[in-house]
Amino acid sequence: MKAVVYEAFGEKPKIQNVADPRPEPHSVVIKVEATGVCRSDWHGWRGHDADIDTFPHVPGHELAGIVAEVGKDVVRWKAGDRVTVPFVGGCGSCPECHSGNQQVCASQFQPGFTHWGSFAEYVSIHYADTNLVRLPESMDFATAASLGCRFVTSFRAVVDQGKTGPGQWVAVHGCGGVGLSAIMIANAMGANVVAVDIAEDKLGLARSLGAVATVNAGMVGNVVEAVQEITDGGAHVSFDALGHSETCVNSIGNLRRRGKHVQIGLMAGDHSTPAIPMGRVIAHELEILGTHGMQAHRYDAMLAMIQSGKLMPEKLIGKRISLEQSVDALTAMDSFEGTGVTVITEF
Repeated sequence: MKAVVYEAFGEKPKIQNVADPRPEPHSVVIKVEATGVCRSDWHGWRGHDADIDTFPHVPGHELAGIVAEVGKDVVRWKAGDRVTVPFVGGCGSCPECHSGNQQVCASQFQPGFTHWGSFAEYVSIHYADTNLVRLPESMDFATAASLGCRFVTSFRAVVDQGKTGPGQWVAVHGCGGVGLSAIMIANAMGANVVAVDIAEDKLGLARSLGAVATVNAGMVGNVVEAVQEITDGGAHVSFDALGHSETCVNSIGNLRRRGKHVQIGLMAGDHSTPAIPMGRVIAHELEILGTHGMQAHRYDAMLAMIQSGKLMPEKLIGKRISLEQSVDALTAMDSFEGTGVTVITEF
């Protein structure tokens, strides 16, 4: 099969012909019809993810496609099924999985990190009966792939972790794919969203997706004060959708008393240990929550909102590119150019 391959961290990937994956007894092989290009892939390529420890390596974790082969122990799936998969997969047999929390499985797997991913014509997905999600016939593969990491992570952050409700003030720091997803979802839940970014084109897209106010962090003297003024005292729920020390601290700082901060963006490299204002957390009884993907069994609620028209993830797709173009798209992700989600649709 054709795949994007890199031989070392930071080395420019190349298109290569490599062996097709074969299904293990508990797994399936999926013919990839679309896969997103995510900043998490960039973090992996730069060496910020400890799960990547063997080379050569194939990135990619936001995928949708058609089941091509099925392992002998798989009972719920057959060749020809249209599917997607959470970027965090559970083993199905540990205490976390038994409690329904596959997203924090101690033996979790992640395509594109723990094993070869979806920047390829085919990808293997482990423990298929636990982790695959059936796609509605009406959903195209590019939209389904765009859900894979950013949208589902934001859905869990906004709905399950943040418990965002009607009339609440919500701040979203960073208007990339994750942030824009969070804005759309929080708006659908009835919240009033303040979007924060340094790029006017991204803030414009945020407004079109439901943000009632925007803050250009590069143009105001104090982001925290700007959000507190707009929200008349601070956000009830605030999200760092970028994963930067400054946006993390701003998100905590702009909360009203007893507010919730949810960390969506990965804190990697120099930003892995931000200076959390713990005195403020204690005095104001703030909550600090993490979020890490979403379980396959929670997709039904999200898919129902998509099918009803309350959520429209297709609006977040910025570019559709080829596998060959994905090399430059991946290596340039730290420049934050363009708006929306980039999806590979040509293999």
